[in-house]
Amino acid sequence: MKIKVQKNERAMLFKDKAFEAILAPGGYSRSSLFGNYQFQIFDMEKALFDSPFAEYLRRHEPAVVAENFEIADVGDEEVVLRYENGSLAEILPPGTRKLFWKWGAPQQFETVKISEDYQVSSKLLTYLAQPTLRGKAVTGLQNIFPAQVPESFVGLLKVDGKLVAQLNPGKTAYWRFNRDIQLELVDTRLQSLEVSGQEILTSDKVNLRINLNAHWQYENATLAFARLAKPAEHIYRELQFALRAAVGTRSLDELLEDKQVIDRVVDQHLQDKLSGFGVRVVSVGVKDIVLPGEMKVLLAQVVEAEKAAQANVIRRREETNATRSMLNTARVMENNPIALRLKELETLEKVAERIDKISVFGGLDQVLNGLVKIGA
Repeated sequence: MKIKVQKNERAMLFKDKAFEAILAPGGYSRSSLFGNYQFQIFDMEKALFDSPFAEYLRRHEPAVVAENFEIADVGDEEVVLRYENGSLAEILPPGTRKLFWKWGAPQQFETVKISEDYQVSSKLLTYLAQPTLRGKAVTGLQNIFPAQVPESFVGLLKVDGKLVAQLNPGKTAYWRFNRDIQLELVDTRLQSLEVSGQEILTSDKVNLRINLNAHWQYENATLAFARLAKPAEHIYRELQFALRAAVGTRSLDELLEDKQVIDRVVDQHLQDKLSGFGVRVVSVGVKDIVLPGEMKVLLAQVVEAEKAAQANVIRRREETNATRSMLNTARVMENNPIALRLKELETLEKVAERIDKISVFGGLDQVLNGLVKIGA
């Protein structure tokens, strides 16, 4: 049997199915008289020695391994970065045992301890920022947990269910190995929360439906999620309690007379109840108060009666003022003939404005006397 091994190849020679040797480039000849020979060709462009005989060689042929292979053994609390031709090619996870050919591309290995510090270094992060733009893909990127926090947010980093850090806007990454990593994004901007359709009885047993709107934000997201499982839901419940406390202890008349009392009571309740929880209610306000249908009719009747009474009072006041004015005028004319004469002339002027033609007999005094009789 003749074997030809090219310059970019290596061959594993087997005799009677047992490992015999690794053959360098060149020509080889073996006689079948001395045994049954087989061989397997390996392309040195593929750095990994992917063979079921790898463990056999490691245990029984250490000299062969040392001469032909780079050994990559990764501990349980380690990660190994494999560089090929000076560029990152693969991330080897904990527990990996591999052999790489020495005769192909130059191999370098960098060990990273992850027992305590499991954050990916900033240098490595720059290599992985845009993996699709690299000339060659990096194997094992799925083992890195990317944590990108956008502007106006903070990130709550949880490891094995425990909150361990608050991340500011930016990009970091963490090794997934040996731990469960989660990131929860928290919006720190002002947020709106609406409590609608709350039906509450006033102290005088009037059923009101109230819609309330509040604006709130996180002051300390880490504290909020450490003390509250769901901060937004907690604020919603406190708004409900505050609203019932504000409405249930007051009558309908009190609420209608002071429409801001609900806002003040609810706001004070929230300031007291939410103190020390890392959240803050910035503003709160009642959008609308809906009365029952029959109560709307009764209230409209009350308003109508009040307005009618006010109109009657105004009318009576004006009539009284007019009578008082006329009495004062009569007293003036009684003691002042000139004023009386002027009043007569004023009356004649008004009559003349409405008559196209008038015939006077007996002088002006007769006209005035006639008007007095008509008035009588």
